[in-house]
Amino acid sequence: MKLTWFGGTTIRIHIGGAILVVDPAGAPDGIDPAELVSGADTVITGFGADLPAVDSSNWRPRKPPRLLDEADIPASVDAWSVGAGAVLVEAVGESPLLLVSGAAPPLGRWAESAVVALFGSGERLAALGSAILDDTPPRLLALAGDETAVDDAISALRGQLDGTGLVALEAGLALEI
Repeated sequence: MKLTWFGGTTIRIHIGGAILVVDPAGAPDGIDPAELVSGADTVITGFGADLPAVDSSNWRPRKPPRLLDEADIPASVDAWSVGAGAVLVEAVGESPLLLVSGAAPPLGRWAESAVVALFGSGERLAALGSAILDDTPPRLLALAGDETAVDDAISALRGQLDGTGLVALEAGLALEI
């Protein structure tokens, strides 16, 4: 899985052999939205508002197919809305990816192996992180925000991590997970 955050809620995701782009229209100045979506298999607009909804507290990732059946089942990457400002992305064989710019959705046990990317500014980033960690701590928490917000969030979340990895996304730089 590779995440490239461009600013705001615009992110390009390489997962399960597919490329997804979220909110290309919200890309900051200097980023050409047409170039951003070039080669993308899926473009998600409105931070997933038009995606099918799923209950994140009861959702379960698909199991990888048996080697015997693997050739018969095409690999797919699926995305769902799990509430206003929350998108869940799944590719078989990869960690689930949860993108959150709105309220933190309720999480199930699947979140323990998930990568969660939080988008926000100011104290909001720390509040989102705290809500996620209080519910079900994920494998990795990625913070996407301005430098001050990320610094404040790291300071606020440091004591709550309890085994959860914490990284900061830098605008324009890819993070391989």
